[in-house]
Amino acid sequence: MKLKGKTALITGAAQGIGKAIAEALAKEGADVIVSDINLELASQTAMEIEKLGVKTMALKTNVSDFCDVESGVSQAVQQMGKIDILVNNAGITKDTLLLRMKKEDWDAVISVNLTGVFNCTKIVSALMMKQRSGKIINIASIVGEMGNVGQTNYSASKAGVIGMTKTVARETASRGICVNAVAPGFISTAMTDKLSPEVKEAMLAQVPMKKMGLPEDVAKAVVFLAGSDSDYITGQVINVNGGMLMNT
Repeated sequence: MKLKGKTALITGAAQGIGKAIAEALAKEGADVIVSDINLELASQTAMEIEKLGVKTMALKTNVSDFCDVESGVSQAVQQMGKIDILVNNAGITKDTLLLRMKKEDWDAVISVNLTGVFNCTKIVSALMMKQRSGKIINIASIVGEMGNVGQTNYSASKAGVIGMTKTVARETASRGICVNAVAPGFISTAMTDKLSPEVKEAMLAQVPMKKMGLPEDVAKAVVFLAGSDSDYITGQVINVNGGMLMNT
């Protein structure tokens, strides 16, 4: 129970990697705010996590809307008392080659994946500055470090998240706030389950460990960064990718 007495806000937490993170933090004793644009699904997840014996709440949030985030954080603090841990996990993809990419596809991905991290971090870090403590963990991606064909918008957004992580870490370190990122590689999710065997085989050929990661693998890295074991670590990117980045 390394996180007992702490309160965590996780965006995009209703399903997938975000849900795994929320569950892992709760298992370590943290009270959890399940933030997602899908309130119905967020409520179901919150109810499931509550069975672990922690306090939870579901929060409908459009991370790309600054005012919506501001209102949601205010509501969360009113109900939960404080926010000690922020996990910026919400993200979308709209993949296609650059020459085929519509401007609205670029704008949508940047708005959620990068501006969303800015909005949440700006608002929550102000609270943490007053507390003189806090952990901010941004979910980046391996493609933000190595690029990927068909993901100009996504790669750019995640590279931006990595740059923001390092800058905010420098700006907030003197106030006892640690800001780090976790960059997943190929993770087995509902989305990857739909891929053809041929596509999966091509993906795994790039991974030295020859297997996909699990959402829980990402969650374990987040738990480490959220707890006291990482109190002297800030501005770092932890890669969870089965060794894939070594191929670049």
